[in-house]
Amino acid sequence: MNIILALFILASAGLGSSGPQEGNLTAKLQASLNTAMIQGMHQNNSQGHGRTEGKGQGQNGIKPNTTAIDPQVDAPKVKGIYVTAYSAGGSRMNQLVDLLDKTDLNAMVIDIKDDEGYITYKTDNPKLKELGKSQPFIKDIKQLMKRLEKHDIYPIARVVVFKDTILAKKNPELSFRKSDGTVWTNGGGDSFVNPYSKEVWDYNIEIAKEAAKLGFKEIQFDYVRFPEGFEKRADSLKYTKTDQSRVDVVSDFVQYAREELAPLGIRVSVDIFGYAASVPAAEGIGQDFVKISKNVDIISPMVYPSHYTAGWFGSPVPDKAPYQTIKGSMEDTHKKLDELGEQKPIIRPWIQDFTASWLGSGNYAKYGKKEIEEQIRALKDTNVDEYLLWNASNRYTEGVTHK
Repeated sequence: MNIILALFILASAGLGSSGPQEGNLTAKLQASLNTAMIQGMHQNNSQGHGRTEGKGQGQNGIKPNTTAIDPQVDAPKVKGIYVTAYSAGGSRMNQLVDLLDKTDLNAMVIDIKDDEGYITYKTDNPKLKELGKSQPFIKDIKQLMKRLEKHDIYPIARVVVFKDTILAKKNPELSFRKSDGTVWTNGGGDSFVNPYSKEVWDYNIEIAKEAAKLGFKEIQFDYVRFPEGFEKRADSLKYTKTDQSRVDVVSDFVQYAREELAPLGIRVSVDIFGYAASVPAAEGIGQDFVKISKNVDIISPMVYPSHYTAGWFGSPVPDKAPYQTIKGSMEDTHKKLDELGEQKPIIRPWIQDFTASWLGSGNYAKYGKKEIEEQIRALKDTNVDEYLLWNASNRYTEGVTHK
């Protein structure tokens, strides 16, 4: 079990975002994971998913209880795309709006607080200006919202939560500090802020509430976790903490966010990497797939075929088997979440609309209409009728049937 968890935490280093932001990171991950171990990990977890069930309890001791109330029962079945703030505020938006007008795609996930921590539009909110920093890629946010409404595009605000270099630099006490008092950064130069901090929680919820006032219907939280490999440095870094486990702190934030946003009629969704549905909880980074899913309206596992190594779901090259890979990941997702009963959230995965050429010759397929439609077919065959397309440059494949 320790080996399994170690591999999972290693996987989180490359999979902890909504997409392949760093293709070379995924390539390193592919090279570093032992194929035989991964095959064993999946085999072990596909045979009952390591359940130890007591009377009235499921995995993780969670008891299915009252039905979660959807704050937006009239929301459409979302089929969306990821849109950077740069695209949303620039000329590429013309092409993206046209794409949605011509197809059954109906939603956009737009960066409102991005991966560095910038608020991507001009805000006059004193709380947000005090802690954060605006980088107005979206020059006229109100005009953007009017445009989305005119074209009947369902607006989802992406808010990157605990990966926040801007907040960490402005307020080191809200981050993780080294022994000399300087803010810790990961290998990519990014800093995280402390999930134990209620001030960090409220800052991100304030951003979400402002997005709601602007007209966004849903808030999608990303990087809802501690830094990858945190368990290796948890005792050497300086930060405020309580007696709560990292898993409980992260799931409590999600529950708090939902409680704050539901009265506004706003749905809450969370991104989580695809491996999470197939392996035990990643206690090092504080993510438990079931506990997080219990507290959201929508869960969005990132199940890009390119992010699975050889042997997953019986495929020697998962990237070349989009139907097989997506089908296997969704079957695992249902198994993991069925115990929640009526609290089971909508499953709306991120799927792949990019070519993972960094995997090297023979290890990837060129993704186009066929590969994307195979992923969609796999979703349909596993009773999943919502999805999001990821392409970091926002160049989406034309001619795809989005049924």
